[in-house]
Formats: sequence, C-alpha cells, structure tokens
Amino acid sequence: MTKTSHGPLAWPGAPLALGSAVLFGASTPLAKLLLGAVDPWLLAGLLYLGSGAGLAFVHFGRRSLGIAPPETSLTRADLPWLAAVVVAGGAIGPVLLMVGLSTTPASSAALLLNLEGLATMGIAWLAFHENADRRILMGAAAILVGALLLSWQGAPSGSGSSGIGWGALAIMGACLAWGIDNNLTRRLSSADPVQIAMTKGLAAGAANLALALWHGAALPPAGPALSAAVVGFFGYGVSLVMFVLGLRHLGAARTGAYFSLAPFVGAVLGLVLFGEPLTARLLGAAVLMGFGLYLHLVEHHDHEHEHAELVHDHVHVHDEHHQHAHEPGTPAGEPHAHMHRHAPMIHRHPHYPDLHHRHAHPH
Repeated sequence: MTKTSHGPLAWPGAPLALGSAVLFGASTPLAKLLLGAVDPWLLAGLLYLGSGAGLAFVHFGRRSLGIAPPETSLTRADLPWLAAVVVAGGAIGPVLLMVGLSTTPASSAALLLNLEGLATMGIAWLAFHENADRRILMGAAAILVGALLLSWQGAPSGSGSSGIGWGALAIMGACLAWGIDNNLTRRLSSADPVQIAMTKGLAAGAANLALALWHGAALPPAGPALSAAVVGFFGYGVSLVMFVLGLRHLGAARTGAYFSLAPFVGAVLGLVLFGEPLTARLLGAAVLMGFGLYLHLVEHHDHEHEHAELVHDHVHVHDEHHQHAHEPGTPAGEPHAHMHRHAPMIHRHPHYPDLHHRHAHPH
C-alpha cells in the first residue's frame, strides 16, 4: 500500500482556500468604491450576476472546446442543498454585507469578515461534528476577540453610551449567513465547482437584482455596472470555485480557517484606497486575528482511523484510497470521475476531513 504524506500546509486544499481568501478579501474594499454609484442591494445582485455570467462563459466555453475537466455534474438530489446555499449565501449574506459597508470603514469591515471563518468552523463542529483540537479552538477564540475589539464603538460625544455599531452587526449577520452557506456547500463539494458557483451566481444575482429594482433602485451607468461584474467574477465566482475545491480536500472548518486571510487582504487595500487611519485598535485586532490564523495553519492531524464502506462519484486518481475495479466504459486516464466503491479499511496517516475522512473521533 502506498503511504500518503501531508505537510502542515495541506496540498492542494490550503493553497486553494488561501487563493479564494485573497480574491474575496480584495472584493470588499473594491465593492465599497462602487457603493456611491450603485444601490447596496442592487450591487449585491450585480456582483453575483457578474460571477454567474463569467463562470457560464467558462463552463460552456470549455465544453464547446472539449477541454472540460472530468468533474461530476450536479444531480437532482443536490438541488435542495443548492437552493439553501443560494438563499443563505447568495441572497441574505451579500445584502447584509452591502448594508454594513455603507456605514463601516472598509478596513474595519474587511477584518470583521474574519467572523465568516469562525461561523463556518462553529457550525462545522456543532452541527456536522468535524474534529477540532485545542490549537484550532484557541485560534478561533483569538479571531473572535479580535473581531469584537474591532467592532466595538466608543460612546459618541455627550451620549454616555457605547456598543456594537449597526454596520458591524449587519456584517456579522452576513458572516453567519455565509458560515451556513459554506457548510451546506460542503455537501456539494464532490461535484463540479464551476457548475456550483455558476448556478449560485446566476440564481442569487437575478433574485437580488429583481428585488432591488422592485424596491425602487435605479440601474447604474454602464461603467459601474461593468466594474461590479468584474469584481463579482473574481471576488465571488473564481473565489467560490477555489473555496469549493478547498472544502473537498479540507472540510468546512479548516477551509474556513484558511479563508480567514481574506479580511487582512481587504483591510490592507482599504487603508490604501481610502486613506483610512492605521489605529491601535486596528493593529490589535489584526495581531489577534493573525495569531488565530497561524494556529490553524500549523495544525497536524494524524491518528489511526477506520474507513466504512462508501459508494460515491467524484474526480479522483488511484491513490491509496482509490484501489478499485473498473466497469466497461469507465473514462480512461487519470484523473477521471465515475461511481466507485471504497472497501472498509483501517490505517494511519496525516489527514483532514476531506471527502474520505469524515469520521467520528473519540473524546
């Protein structure tokens, strides 16, 4: 049997999740640049429409050229999960983010988006029972404290009161919606990520655009609309494709942890684009969140574990987890995708809660 070895940075899941974070993190301050010319709700629709339309061009273009990768298509059984993903992550999350951005500095809003990773991890642990060791929990706590420090607003002059700003609360709500979205998307991660992101973008974009127009929003000039579409394609579309691939290899909690880099990218761009001050609170929050991210990056998970019998369909190569016979008509070459059976086995190696390692852990 071939041994598998993984370093502290899981390949290729971690680079994919980090790339997703960079693209999405950059989209936050860029979207704020457009808020003066575009209604927040309408902007959410344009961002997702740009994502869906761009990925539709990629999806159908590669098929017409015969260069489509051997991915598994979505099935009818996936549709309820996909619908829930569109509602939580494609409708509720973007609108709350745009509302929050309208009253929150771009650098602060970007760092607050660290809560998406925390929400993703919390839901993965509590609802889907993904494993979490002490280091991962300490990292999550550091991210939460940093986000609270960043979002706390002092008392306005003469008011005698203080608290969390409404803009910050809206962004926190967006993070919760995306945390739900990310865990639901985990159920779809064996399917074609371009098809998933394309469907989500087109459905969420059309719904948000229609609702914004119904509420009286005016269509923006061509320039801002095209800019929103480009930001959406990279920051929402390509980013989501990479995120789904990260989910496939790492599971929801760890992909969410790596994705926590996104707010740092956005915060740096916010300082540059808007000339916002580099405050002690911002630095303190960045240090806490950076420490939490570091603890997630250096995780190493290795123990003896049991694989139950499993039958599923996804793109794969014939590694130690894919030693199976092929029926006539199976696609030639590797990687390829087809329905296949995993026989029960017990072994030990470093691993993450990917498609084949979603097992229980002793407490």
